[in-house]
Amino acid sequence: MLFLLRWKFSEPIIKSAFSSSIHCSKQLVTLETNNLLNPPTATFLSSALQHYINSDNPSHGRKIHSHILKTGFKPNTNISIKLLILYIKCRCLAYARQVFDEMPQPTVSACNYMISGYVKKGKVFESLNLVRRLSFSNQKPDGFTFSMVLKASTCESFLSVASSMGKQVHAQVVKSDVEVDGFLHTGLVDSYVKTGRIDYARRVYDMMLESNVVCSTSIISGYMNQGSVEDAEKIFKKLREKDVVVYNAMIEGYSKSVETAKRAIEVYIDMLRLDFEPTISTFASIIGACSILSAFEIGQQVQVQLMKTEFFSNIKMGSALIDMYAKCGGIEEARRVFDSMAERNVFSWTSMIDGYGKNGHPEEALILFSQMQIDEQTQPNYVTFLSALSACGHAGLVEKGQDIFNSMEGDYSMKPKMEHYACMVDLLGRAGSLNQAWEFLIRMPEKPNSDVWAALLSACRLHGEVDMANIAANEIFKLSNEGRPGAYVALSNTLAAAGKWDSVSEVRDLMKVRGVSKDTGFSWVGTDSGLEGFHVGQKM
Repeated sequence: MLFLLRWKFSEPIIKSAFSSSIHCSKQLVTLETNNLLNPPTATFLSSALQHYINSDNPSHGRKIHSHILKTGFKPNTNISIKLLILYIKCRCLAYARQVFDEMPQPTVSACNYMISGYVKKGKVFESLNLVRRLSFSNQKPDGFTFSMVLKASTCESFLSVASSMGKQVHAQVVKSDVEVDGFLHTGLVDSYVKTGRIDYARRVYDMMLESNVVCSTSIISGYMNQGSVEDAEKIFKKLREKDVVVYNAMIEGYSKSVETAKRAIEVYIDMLRLDFEPTISTFASIIGACSILSAFEIGQQVQVQLMKTEFFSNIKMGSALIDMYAKCGGIEEARRVFDSMAERNVFSWTSMIDGYGKNGHPEEALILFSQMQIDEQTQPNYVTFLSALSACGHAGLVEKGQDIFNSMEGDYSMKPKMEHYACMVDLLGRAGSLNQAWEFLIRMPEKPNSDVWAALLSACRLHGEVDMANIAANEIFKLSNEGRPGAYVALSNTLAAAGKWDSVSEVRDLMKVRGVSKDTGFSWVGTDSGLEGFHVGQKM
């Protein structure tokens, strides 16, 4: 129904057109706001507010609130709640809270809308204060209230206490005999998953009479994050109805490890056969799987599929393709993707610089590093500096590496991390400047960690410096409780190269006493489906 609302203040007449779902016929309503004998009805105001709540421009409905205030109309609970919803949709939480506070007796529904508004804006403490207020009133929280608390507890700013919050909410749900629907079940599972309590999440999940795909996706992600691949697979196989999101959860989980990355490709193929459209998350995960497997040809096929979608121009996709091709050794393909990108950010620059450095092209890496700062005026991040320093190490450019390291604090006010110190020690050590590397390590503002000492030990092994290798190895043994077998092997090889066989025997005896063992070495060989690992004596 089309209404024409005419309100007379001392200003010009305001006309607004909107539809109503209550009446079926069209009529014209003229409202004189200075005529108190014909005030607007509650039904009419409720209908008008609902129209604007459902519209694309809810902010236009604020004129109705202005009219209510000027006429002195006393809104009932229904109208107050609709005003509250209107302001939340307009993202005016302050006005929404004002309407809420002016309600004589806020209902549970009004509290839920206000809590939901706060949670969506990330205002966790404000939402929890409202929950406390509701608990101390005559009203009792319902399932929606508890689900909003669970959602608030998983916000990043609140994760430090989220574990205990999830347990408290769960306890209150049990005590208050609230009807647990699928929404609340999903909230409990998601809360436990995000706080690392997958065991509690599974208990709640098993209590559901009928599992839904959202809840199943959450627990699958939880299992994958903990490396419990078989448990995730069991949940996935039991699902009767699947969507692209649950497929994404499986693909992403599989793509994190070289042992399971092949399965990510298999699930991706199954998903395509079932006519599910890949999302940007799907492509990101499957490109990651190709990257970890060094599956060059499969990566090319994925790129062709990606080119047919709207996601191809996305910066994240370009950076992922560059990283994938670089790890597959296809540095020319990586550069083609890089050059074709309409827009680049620090991640795409870093992927290309790192790719050049790791594929034996340190000069090109450093040219790009300079270009991103001078021509493109893109500020490097910590990983960019790490890639540039690594390139200097491979090229033996000590002075260039020192300049880059010093520019971190000098030009960008970025305090170097342990990885950067380790890279500098490696750079100096590779160049044969062991004494300079030692002095650099000693002058570090923080105590060196095992990675820094390992870089020195590696340099000592390379140049046969036995005494310094002993010192570095002993420091690693002190810092690394898990043993770090590579340090023992590096020290043993250094001593063997120097002909000190008695010392080699002592190191090997020490490994036996401490229970340190070196894992079996594998050689990775490229096949049509990616990388295959083979150890000595294994039959093909």
